[in-house]
Amino acid sequence: MSPTSQSAKHGGALSVLFAVCLAALTLPLSFSGGAIATPAIGRDLAGSAAMVTWITNAFMLTFGSLLLTAGTLADRFGRRRIFAGGVALFVAASIASIFAPTILAIDLLRAVQGVGAAAALAGGSAAIAQEFEGHARTKAFSMLGTTFGIGLAFGPVIMGLLIERYGWRSIFVTTAVVGLVAIMLGVPRMRETRDPDAARLDWPGVITFTGTLSLFTFAVIEGASIGWGNPIIVGAFTGSVALLAAFVAAESRNDRPMLDLSLFKYPRFVGVQLLPISTCFSYVVLLILLPIRFVGIEGLSEIEAGLMMLALSAPMLVVPYVAAVMTRWVSPGVLSAIGLLVASVGMLWLGSVAPGTGVSTISPLLASLAAVPAMIVIGFGAAIPWGLMDGLSVSVVPKERSGMASGIFNTSKVANEGISLAIVTAALGAMTAGNIERKVSLLPSQVQLLPEIAQGIVAGDLSRVARLIPEVPHSTLVQAYFSAFQSVSYVLASITFFAAIVIFVLLGRTRPTELSSADEIRVEAPAE
Repeated sequence: MSPTSQSAKHGGALSVLFAVCLAALTLPLSFSGGAIATPAIGRDLAGSAAMVTWITNAFMLTFGSLLLTAGTLADRFGRRRIFAGGVALFVAASIASIFAPTILAIDLLRAVQGVGAAAALAGGSAAIAQEFEGHARTKAFSMLGTTFGIGLAFGPVIMGLLIERYGWRSIFVTTAVVGLVAIMLGVPRMRETRDPDAARLDWPGVITFTGTLSLFTFAVIEGASIGWGNPIIVGAFTGSVALLAAFVAAESRNDRPMLDLSLFKYPRFVGVQLLPISTCFSYVVLLILLPIRFVGIEGLSEIEAGLMMLALSAPMLVVPYVAAVMTRWVSPGVLSAIGLLVASVGMLWLGSVAPGTGVSTISPLLASLAAVPAMIVIGFGAAIPWGLMDGLSVSVVPKERSGMASGIFNTSKVANEGISLAIVTAALGAMTAGNIERKVSLLPSQVQLLPEIAQGIVAGDLSRVARLIPEVPHSTLVQAYFSAFQSVSYVLASITFFAAIVIFVLLGRTRPTELSSADEIRVEAPAE
């Protein structure tokens, strides 16, 4: 290849990376923006506590459920086409959200945003895997992780400032503009690639997999409000299990499945999938819970909450890249395990910090600063495996199946983000309800409203809760919430600790040089 051709190819690869990173920036902005805006949207549009929780959950449900499908579509119909279509759909939903008249409309449009985000991320990740090889691929995915880090770090501050000055609808203007720039500047420079051996779409797999995740997530989210024994919830859980069995059966018989189940017999592949699960419980759920706590429980403004979130997310700016560089000398499994152990310590620390226990009784922001050191520790620890996951995810299958690999990993990451958020939110609500019931003598009519009351507290809508139980002091509600938050934090710390041990066992023996040259990473045959 001539120097001119090599230069053109390099420039094209950088254009692809630029387009994908720019589009990927909209995802953490949308994620953090939705969390920061949740109390404001609830106050403005006056929806129920359950409908308010779907502002985030609707996005996460469709995003996680459709990533694997999007990866398969990218292999078959072209990575550029799926990427461009996903970004366009995301932008369209963002523009429509600007004019949404009700919370129901917001919830539905957030679900559409999730569909677009799934296509954009799956198609974009597969496109990067096609354009870069070896250590350059590892660096490219580290850049993608850094882009997410930038969005996570500055997203809460930017979105908080916009909400405070221009209202919550401005967050959708911002994500639409960024998405449009990605389409106009990046997509025309992308080349189309696809898997030449891709078979027709695995419809049985698509339907059963999407149905499994959707029903399970719905049951976890709604079970907290309408009761775990409700026939709807029982039916959703039962349907989820049945569809999972059907999915396994369908994929086992398919010569070209959307998910190659045989990969799960390799310990290292399983370890790679455990990495995003562990970061979900140690980091991602806090991106939603903490802004709501700061605004709704502790009384901070949206911009103050955004500034507080910098303590948690700022490490994502530099630590993922540093972690990728360190894999030249230290096993990525060891690094990831160490990071998760650090994060578990931070979770224990955060659980001991009650709302408003800082140095000031005048400023809510100063009173909340006691949580900052713990948040920094969590962010630093979680950022280490965060910088290693993406490069590993596309290196355990042949290059031609990079769309599937990207889909599997991103599905594991995002689906578990939605599921873990639903589980943790439900647990926080149930514990809060139990604490209120033990501390306060409620009327029979109020006991029936207890799930809604707890959901309102977890959603940060204390004004609505005050109307339901006006005789209960504000301090009692805050204490009930904190006791529940403390218990949840300790559970999350335990999950993160044990995940670190398992990941060390599964990935700790990986040689340092393997991650620095992604082409060398191959799935090892299981021991006889």
